[in-house]
Amino acid sequence: PLVLPGTYTVRMTKGGEIYEAKLPVELDRRATYTLADRKLQYDAAMRIAELFGEESALMGRIQALRGELAERGNVTTDAALKKRITDFDGKVDAVRKRIVATTEGGAITGEERLREDTDRVYGAVLSYNGAPTAYQIERINVLQAEFNDIDAQFGTLMKQDLPALNTALAAGGLLAI
Repeated sequence: PLVLPGTYTVRMTKGGEIYEAKLPVELDRRATYTLADRKLQYDAAMRIAELFGEESALMGRIQALRGELAERGNVTTDAALKKRITDFDGKVDAVRKRIVATTEGGAITGEERLREDTDRVYGAVLSYNGAPTAYQIERINVLQAEFNDIDAQFGTLMKQDLPALNTALAAGGLLAI
């Protein structure tokens, strides 16, 4: 998001030399919105950016877990253990599918999930530097609540299902996840 009006320090380093200058940033004089409106827009954009970060962090944990599951599934010869790994991976993948579109082509296929919805609201909020609409603010709240639900679902898998799988992995001579 664009920074709020204020005075910023710009720093450049060249060949060990550091150059600094103060840079004032002001509202466009032609703007039809106020500084307070602009602050509301900035705050909304930052909330969405934080949500993107949370989504990305959760996706990273999911991908790492699925990688570990694939690794264990590839080395075991025990059919029952392989099935347990596959079943757990299916549960983890169901969580992933709530976050991102999984059809080849993503959002252009019409399949949209939390990530695509978050992106659409982010674009809408950033398309106007004034205050976001009440609908946009409520949509951010809804998306955050949806993310919290998805995160809790993943947490439940990690607390309830993973320990039993780890016990089975150890019994099968494999490293726990």
